[in-house]
Amino acid sequence: MSAPFDFSAGSALLREDHLRTDPVLKKVSAAIRENRLFHQGDTVVVAVSGGADSVALLDMLASLTDLRLTLVVAHLNHDLRGTESDADAAFVEELAARYGLAVTMRRVSVAEFSRTRKLSLEEAGRIARYEWFDTVARSCNARSVALGHHADDQAETFLLRLFRGSGTTGLASMRPLSSERYVRPLLTLTREEILDYLARRGLSCRHDSSNDDTAFLRNRIRHECLPYLKSFNPAITERLTCAAEILAADELVLERLTDQLFCRVSHADSGGVVLQLKELRADLAGVRFRLYRRALHVLQGNLARISASHLKHIDQLVHSCRTQAELSLPGGVTVLRCYETLHFLPAKEAPGNETWEIVIEGPGRYVLPDGQAVSVRLTAPPVSFDGLPPFRAFFDPGKAPFPWMVRTFRPGDRFQPFGMSGTRKVKDFFIDRKIPLPVRKLVPLFFSGAELIWVAGLRVAESGRIFPGTREVAEVEIPEITPYIACKTADPMVFHQ
Repeated sequence: MSAPFDFSAGSALLREDHLRTDPVLKKVSAAIRENRLFHQGDTVVVAVSGGADSVALLDMLASLTDLRLTLVVAHLNHDLRGTESDADAAFVEELAARYGLAVTMRRVSVAEFSRTRKLSLEEAGRIARYEWFDTVARSCNARSVALGHHADDQAETFLLRLFRGSGTTGLASMRPLSSERYVRPLLTLTREEILDYLARRGLSCRHDSSNDDTAFLRNRIRHECLPYLKSFNPAITERLTCAAEILAADELVLERLTDQLFCRVSHADSGGVVLQLKELRADLAGVRFRLYRRALHVLQGNLARISASHLKHIDQLVHSCRTQAELSLPGGVTVLRCYETLHFLPAKEAPGNETWEIVIEGPGRYVLPDGQAVSVRLTAPPVSFDGLPPFRAFFDPGKAPFPWMVRTFRPGDRFQPFGMSGTRKVKDFFIDRKIPLPVRKLVPLFFSGAELIWVAGLRVAESGRIFPGTREVAEVEIPEITPYIACKTADPMVFHQ
């Protein structure tokens, strides 16, 4: 194992000559300036596996002394190759020491991580690495994390995503700067250029034997597909990388347009995102799909496991003749079609089908099984019943005696809405008020005996009428009435005395 270049004081002249003349280093320096990857004095976490790419990356960043970077080496032991993995970790530790750099390391059983999260080994390893790098960056207040991806990686990623059916967003592949933290200074270099650089510098590196296993699709692309494509065009790596760069530039334009449209057609609501269907239908399919992706990204921070087929299923909800429908997506996301709105909700926030009931014995404070609080107190009637908020109602305890029963909606429930002469099915009332199907179980119904006296937040019953001369009433409040019931849907509660 040859030692990395010695950056002691005695080698200063050689280092300066290296900076001035090495074409690869000059190429990387230009890419850093062009993409504004670093600021002078930045603290940068350098992801070092011990392989050729990461060793070259570390050496180049250490050589670019004009940037005055504070480098922190980070290494994750995947614990997949036994003693070989341990030897990689030892190599990285020795490498960091030779540069006089701090190193932080962690061992993670990626195989176990893969099983518990139900991911492929490749995806589990990627997620574990990024989680670790994020942790290291936060701990040392680093502005960025430098990764050793290069042009051949870019070409492989392009083909990998093409084979998986990615659209333009996926085919844009890797960018020099992504997620405002991850930087890739070597994207303009080929693997051959990196290996030549290491040879000129007398730097050794580790070889990951798992990279030779063609059971992994990426390895088959690297060892079989790309060499075959080079028989058609020797510059295939450069051509694919160029295509990815063009798509990335187009993607920035489309993302900016999506930002503007998303602000126009969406709003946040109840822990989720709501899109207006009228606006969506007016746009082209490609625009709609981008808006769906944006809503999902806002909701969960990524688009993991979301495929084109999922976007098509969402689009079917938008154009369905059904005014109410529900779709479950990977990652615990629920999409609800509620009349003319489309709701993107985390599963824990999505309305459920739970049924419950609770007894209100008399005045006091009660917590319903769904978490909403109900307060009941006896008081004098208000001077006016005009302009009451939907979460407050009054009843004559003589005509609606305690105990009351509060429960969820059941098929067949009926009541006589205030001001009407006959009874109606609660179901029909919900339909008239355009209460979404999944939300109906969230509306508390108040009963006195067998009489339904209040569809909470929406309408009191005729039996709730307060007549002149009533001296004491029961005031009921549910200040946290479920946010899925918009206050604007509530009827004015005008009581005739």
